[in-house]
Amino acid sequence: MTDKLGAERPLSPHLQIYRPMLTMMMSIAHRITGAGLAVGFALLTWWLVAVSMGPSTYAYVQDFFGSFLGRVLLFAFTWALIHHMLGGIRHLIWDTGVGLDKRTIEILALATIIGSIALTVLVWILGYCYLGAH
Repeated sequence: MTDKLGAERPLSPHLQIYRPMLTMMMSIAHRITGAGLAVGFALLTWWLVAVSMGPSTYAYVQDFFGSFLGRVLLFAFTWALIHHMLGGIRHLIWDTGVGLDKRTIEILALATIIGSIALTVLVWILGYCYLGAH
Protein backbone atom coordinates (compact mmCIF):
# COMPACT_ATOMS: atom_id res chain seq x y z
CA MET A 1 0.00 0.00 0.00
CA THR A 2 2.75 2.49 0.88
CA ASP A 3 4.61 1.67 -2.35
CA LYS A 4 1.59 2.73 -4.38
CA LEU A 5 1.21 6.03 -2.50
CA GLY A 6 4.89 6.86 -2.90
CA ALA A 7 4.78 6.24 -6.64
CA GLU A 8 1.92 8.71 -7.17
CA ARG A 9 3.57 11.60 -5.34
CA PRO A 10 5.25 14.23 -7.49
CA LEU A 11 9.00 14.56 -7.20
CA SER A 12 10.33 17.69 -5.56
CA PRO A 13 11.80 20.18 -8.04
CA HIS A 14 15.58 20.29 -8.09
CA LEU A 15 17.88 23.29 -8.35
CA GLN A 16 18.77 22.42 -11.93
CA ILE A 17 15.33 23.44 -13.19
CA TYR A 18 15.44 26.92 -11.66
CA ARG A 19 16.81 29.84 -13.66
CA PRO A 20 19.17 31.85 -11.43
CA MET A 21 17.53 35.13 -10.44
CA LEU A 22 19.19 38.16 -8.90
CA THR A 23 17.22 37.84 -5.67
CA MET A 24 18.13 34.16 -5.37
CA MET A 25 21.81 34.92 -5.92
CA MET A 26 21.69 37.74 -3.35
CA SER A 27 20.19 35.38 -0.78
CA ILE A 28 22.97 32.87 -1.42
CA ALA A 29 25.61 35.62 -1.30
CA HIS A 30 24.22 36.90 2.01
CA ARG A 31 24.57 33.44 3.54
CA ILE A 32 28.07 32.92 2.12
CA THR A 33 29.27 36.32 3.34
CA GLY A 34 27.87 35.52 6.77
CA ALA A 35 29.97 32.35 6.86
CA GLY A 36 32.95 34.26 5.46
CA LEU A 37 32.66 36.78 8.27
CA ALA A 38 33.08 33.96 10.78
CA VAL A 39 36.40 33.07 9.11
CA GLY A 40 37.39 36.74 8.96
CA PHE A 41 36.69 37.29 12.63
CA ALA A 42 38.73 34.18 13.44
CA LEU A 43 41.63 35.82 11.57
CA LEU A 44 41.04 39.04 13.51
CA THR A 45 41.17 37.03 16.73
CA TRP A 46 44.44 35.46 15.57
CA TRP A 47 45.87 38.95 15.05
CA LEU A 48 44.69 40.13 18.49
CA VAL A 49 46.19 37.06 20.17
CA ALA A 50 49.46 37.70 18.30
CA VAL A 51 49.53 41.25 19.67
CA SER A 52 49.34 39.88 23.20
CA MET A 53 51.99 37.19 22.64
CA GLY A 54 54.90 39.46 21.89
CA PRO A 55 56.87 41.08 19.07
CA SER A 56 57.98 37.92 17.24
CA THR A 57 54.47 36.43 17.01
CA TYR A 58 53.04 39.81 16.05
CA ALA A 59 55.66 40.23 13.32
CA TYR A 60 54.83 36.77 11.94
CA VAL A 61 51.11 37.54 11.73
CA GLN A 62 51.79 41.00 10.29
CA ASP A 63 53.98 39.41 7.61
CA PHE A 64 51.14 37.04 6.75
CA PHE A 65 48.58 39.84 6.44
CA GLY A 66 51.09 41.88 4.42
CA SER A 67 51.59 39.05 1.92
CA PHE A 68 49.59 38.75 -1.29
CA LEU A 69 47.38 36.01 0.16
CA GLY A 70 46.85 37.98 3.37
CA ARG A 71 45.80 41.09 1.48
CA VAL A 72 43.42 39.10 -0.71
CA LEU A 73 41.85 37.65 2.44
CA LEU A 74 41.59 41.11 4.01
CA PHE A 75 40.04 42.52 0.83
CA ALA A 76 37.54 39.64 0.70
CA PHE A 77 36.74 40.14 4.40
CA THR A 78 36.17 43.86 3.81
CA TRP A 79 33.82 43.13 0.91
CA ALA A 80 31.97 40.42 2.87
CA LEU A 81 31.51 42.76 5.83
CA ILE A 82 30.18 45.62 3.71
CA HIS A 83 28.04 43.36 1.51
CA HIS A 84 26.51 41.64 4.54
CA MET A 85 25.87 44.99 6.23
CA LEU A 86 24.15 46.43 3.14
CA GLY A 87 22.12 43.23 2.79
CA GLY A 88 21.06 43.60 6.41
CA ILE A 89 20.01 47.20 5.80
CA ARG A 90 18.00 45.99 2.79
CA HIS A 91 16.21 43.49 5.04
CA LEU A 92 15.56 46.18 7.66
CA ILE A 93 13.91 48.29 4.96
CA TRP A 94 11.72 45.34 4.02
CA ASP A 95 10.83 44.82 7.69
CA THR A 96 9.10 48.20 7.62
CA GLY A 97 6.94 47.01 4.72
CA VAL A 98 8.63 49.31 2.21
CA GLY A 99 10.06 48.19 -1.12
CA LEU A 100 8.41 44.81 -1.41
CA ASP A 101 7.40 45.15 -5.06
CA LYS A 102 9.48 43.26 -7.64
CA ARG A 103 11.08 46.33 -9.24
CA THR A 104 12.22 47.84 -5.92
CA ILE A 105 13.54 44.48 -4.72
CA GLU A 106 15.73 44.21 -7.83
CA ILE A 107 16.87 47.84 -7.52
CA LEU A 108 17.87 47.26 -3.89
CA ALA A 109 19.69 44.07 -4.87
CA LEU A 110 21.68 45.90 -7.56
CA ALA A 111 22.36 48.76 -5.14
CA THR A 112 23.72 46.23 -2.64
CA ILE A 113 26.07 44.73 -5.23
CA ILE A 114 27.28 48.05 -6.63
CA GLY A 115 27.44 49.69 -3.20
CA SER A 116 29.43 46.87 -1.63
CA ILE A 117 32.00 46.89 -4.43
CA ALA A 118 32.28 50.69 -4.45
CA LEU A 119 32.55 50.99 -0.67
CA THR A 120 35.13 48.19 -0.49
CA VAL A 121 37.31 49.92 -3.07
CA LEU A 122 36.82 53.24 -1.26
CA VAL A 123 37.85 51.73 2.09
CA TRP A 124 41.01 50.29 0.55
CA ILE A 125 41.87 53.51 -1.29
CA LEU A 126 41.47 55.46 1.95
CA GLY A 127 43.56 52.86 3.76
CA TYR A 128 46.40 53.08 1.28
CA CYS A 129 46.34 56.79 0.49
CA TYR A 130 45.33 58.50 3.70
CA LEU A 131 45.92 56.14 6.60
CA GLY A 132 49.40 55.03 5.64
CA ALA A 133 48.80 51.38 4.78
CA HIS A 134 51.76 49.81 2.98
